[in-house]
Amino acid sequence: MKIIQKKFSELLGWEHIRSDDFDQRRCNLVLVFGCREILAKAFSYESLREEYPLAHIISNSTAGEIIDTQVNENTISLTAIWFERTEIKVGYVTVDSLADSLSAGKKLANLLDHLQLKHVMIISDGHLVNGSDMVMGLQEALPANVIITGGLAGDGSGFEKTIVGLNEMPTEGKIVAIGFYGDFISTAYGSVGGWGSFGNERLITKSKGNILHELDGKPALDIYKLYLGEYAAELPASALLFPLSIRGSDSQHSLVRTILAVDDDDKSLTFAGNMPEGNYARLMKANFDKLIEGASDAAQNSVLNKTQKPDLAILISCVGRKLVLNQRVEEEIEMIRTIYGDKTYIAGFYSYGEISPSFNIAKCELHNQTMTITTFTENML
Repeated sequence: MKIIQKKFSELLGWEHIRSDDFDQRRCNLVLVFGCREILAKAFSYESLREEYPLAHIISNSTAGEIIDTQVNENTISLTAIWFERTEIKVGYVTVDSLADSLSAGKKLANLLDHLQLKHVMIISDGHLVNGSDMVMGLQEALPANVIITGGLAGDGSGFEKTIVGLNEMPTEGKIVAIGFYGDFISTAYGSVGGWGSFGNERLITKSKGNILHELDGKPALDIYKLYLGEYAAELPASALLFPLSIRGSDSQHSLVRTILAVDDDDKSLTFAGNMPEGNYARLMKANFDKLIEGASDAAQNSVLNKTQKPDLAILISCVGRKLVLNQRVEEEIEMIRTIYGDKTYIAGFYSYGEISPSFNIAKCELHNQTMTITTFTENML
C-alpha cells in the first residue's frame, strides 16, 4: 500500500503532508474530507480525475478534518491510496428523506459483489439519512462475516446540510459504499466513547424512530431539563455536552445517542439514531481525560498485533467530542499517533454519526459521540 496526503486551505493552497514514493496515477482510491463551503469553492473533481485517472474519488463534508496529527477547520484533506494487491469496488444510492434509509441500506449492499468481499466502508449523508435504519438494511443484505465501518458526513456545528460524492461533485442525499476484496487486505476496528454516566436509568416508554417522547411515562424533555439544571437554558446547543446512552433490557452493552433537536411544544427530543421503546436510557456527561483515553482505547483495539502496525487508519469522531474537547481536540489524535508510531498514515473527519461494531461485538451499529477507527494493512507476501 502506498499513500499520498495533502491539504488545501484558502490561505496556503495545496500543501503536501506526507507521501510515499510512487506513481500517483496508480492510485485506486482517493478520500477527500472537507468543509462544505470550501468543497464548493475549491474542490474540482475534473482536476483530481486528471491527477488520479484510475481512482475512485469519494468526497464528503465534515465538522472538522483530520490529517496526520492535525485537526483543521475550513480545509480539504486528501488521502490518495494505491492498494497494490487489493481490489476496490464502489456503489452509491441517493435518498430523499429519512424514511428511505432502511431500503437504501439494502439496495446499497446489493450493488456490491459479495464474492471475496472482506470489508465495507460507508460514507453517508448525515442530514437526510437515519443512520440506524441504514445500518440495519446493510446488515440484512450483506454476508454476516463482512465488517461494516464508516460514518455520516458533517456540516460543522450548523446542521444545515451535508454532501457526499462518488466520482463526481458531492451532493445531498448520497450514501457511498467502498468494498475491499481479496486475501491480501487486513482490517481492524475500534470504537470507544469515554463519556461518564450520571442519574438513574429510565425506561423509554414512548418513541418513534429517532424521536423520544417519554421516559418512565413522563415527557422526555421535562426529565432531560431536570438533569441539566442551568444548562437547560442553553438548549439545543448544550445537548452536545449531555448525550444519552441506551441499552436493551437484556443487554449490558450500551450505545451513545446525540440530541439533534428539542421540541418545546410536544416536549420531545430528536436524536441522531433510533431510540427504541423498551430500551433503557441514561444521561451522560463529558470527562476530558476519559474522552482522550477513549480515543487511545479505540486505537489499541484497532491494532491487529503488536509487531505490525497498520498502513492506514481512518478516524471518524463525533462533532460533539470536538466541541467538548475544544482546544484539546488534537490531544486525542496525538494519543492515537503514540499507539501506531510514525509509519501509519492517519486521516479522517468529525462526523454526525459513526458506524462500527463495538469492541468484541460483531454486530455493526450506529454510534454517536465515539472515536471510531478503521485500520487497513496490506500483506505484500
